[in-house]
Amino acid sequence: MPNAEKCPEDVSSSPHQQHSRRHARVLQLIATSCLLYAAISFYYFISFYDRTTPANAYEKAQECAIRNLHSDLSFLDPAVPITAQEFLERRDRLARALAASDVDAFVLEPGYTFQYYGNVSQTDWEPWEPEERPFLMLVLPQVSSSGTISAKTAFLSPHFEEGRVRMLGIPSREEELDVVIWEEHWNPYETLLNSRVFNGRPAKLMVDEEIRDFIVRGLESAGFETVGLNPEVELVRQQKSPAEVELLRVVNTGTVVAVRAMRPCLVPGLTENEVTEILNSALLSINFGLFFNIVLFEEHGALPHGGFVTGWKKLTTESMVVIDVGAHYLGYSSDICRSFFINPPKTQDPTALGFILRLLGKVLNEQEARYTDPELRAEKLKVWDIVLDAQSAAAAAFRANNTAASVDIAARKVIEDEGYGYGFTHRLGHGIGIKGICLFPS
Repeated sequence: MPNAEKCPEDVSSSPHQQHSRRHARVLQLIATSCLLYAAISFYYFISFYDRTTPANAYEKAQECAIRNLHSDLSFLDPAVPITAQEFLERRDRLARALAASDVDAFVLEPGYTFQYYGNVSQTDWEPWEPEERPFLMLVLPQVSSSGTISAKTAFLSPHFEEGRVRMLGIPSREEELDVVIWEEHWNPYETLLNSRVFNGRPAKLMVDEEIRDFIVRGLESAGFETVGLNPEVELVRQQKSPAEVELLRVVNTGTVVAVRAMRPCLVPGLTENEVTEILNSALLSINFGLFFNIVLFEEHGALPHGGFVTGWKKLTTESMVVIDVGAHYLGYSSDICRSFFINPPKTQDPTALGFILRLLGKVLNEQEARYTDPELRAEKLKVWDIVLDAQSAAAAAFRANNTAASVDIAARKVIEDEGYGYGFTHRLGHGIGIKGICLFPS
C-alpha cells in the first residue's frame, strides 16, 4: 500500500506516453475528418452526377410518369368507337355533296380519308409503305325512286388481295362488298372503266387530296375525267359528329394529362430524347398510339419542329421545356403543346446526416445560382404569361359565325401589343380529327 502512493503512473503518465496519446487523438481526428470528407465528397459527386447523367434517373422518371398517369384514368370513360352505322351515314353525306357538285364518284386509296369513310388506314392496309398496286374505294351517289340520295360503294383490288379486302371489316349495307378485281397483267384503270360500276362510260371522278399522282394519271389515261376536292365535299369531314367530338376530347385530354403526370418526375440531367421516350412510354401505357413527340429545351424551343439538330440538350432547373405532342386513340388524334419549368430536386433523407447534406446541398445550389441569370428567368416567365393571355383571348373569340382568322388575330394582337409580334411567325392553330395535323381550317 505505501508503494501505491509512490507510483507516478497512477496519477500521471510519462512524457512519452502523453505524446503517444496525443498522437493517437490526432490520428483519430484525421481519420474522422477523412471519413467525413469522403462522405461529403461522395454526396457532392452523387449530387453532381444527378445533375448531369443521373443513375437510373431515366427509369425512375419513366416509372413515376406512368404511375402518376394511371392514378386517374377517368378521362377514358367517355370513349366509344365509331359505329358501323356512322361510317355509312358519312358516305351518304358524301354522296349528297357529290351530287350537288355534279360528280359521278369520289375515289380514294388507304389513308386518313379512307379511314374516315371506310375504317381502314394506310397502316391497316400496308404497314410498311404504300402499295404500288392500286387498291381504291369509290363512293357513288345513287338516287332512289323517292329522290333520296345515298351512297353506293365499290372497290378496285388486285385479284390476289380480294380475300384480304373482304376481311378488313369495312362497314357495308350489303352482305358482300362490291369488289372489282384486276389481274397483274391487266390495266387496272381500264378494268375499272369497263366494269359493272361504270359500264365503259367515262365518268367524272373527284380524287382525294391524299391519292398519289400515278393513280390520277392512270385514271385519266383510261378515259376518266378527274377533278380536285371542293368545299362541299371537304365540309363533310370538317363537321364533327357528337361521337367524334367526344373521341377528340378524350385523346386530347389524355395527352395533356400524360404531360402533366410526367412533369413532376423530371429531374436535371435528362436529355430531350430521354424525356421524349418517357412521355412515349406513358402514352403507350394507356393504349394511345404514338403520332409525333417533340421535346425541346431552352433555345431549341425556337425550332418548333426540332429535328435531328436537337435531342442532346440536358435539362436543368432553369430550362424552359417545350413539348409538342400528338397521339392516336380509337382512330382520332391529339395535337397539344405545353411549356414549363421543372420542379427543383428534393432531398428526402430524414437523418441527421441527411440534414447536414441538405445544408451542403443548399450551399451548392447557391453556388449554382451565381451562374444563372435572374433577369432571363423573369423574361421567360413574362413571355409565358403573355402567351397564356393570347390563348385566353383566342378562346374568347371562339364564337359561332366568327372566322378562324378572327381567332388568330385575337391572339396575335395580344402578343403584338406586348412587343413580341416579330417572334409570332407560326399560325395559332389548325383543325384536328382523324388526321391530327394540318386539317382545315389552318
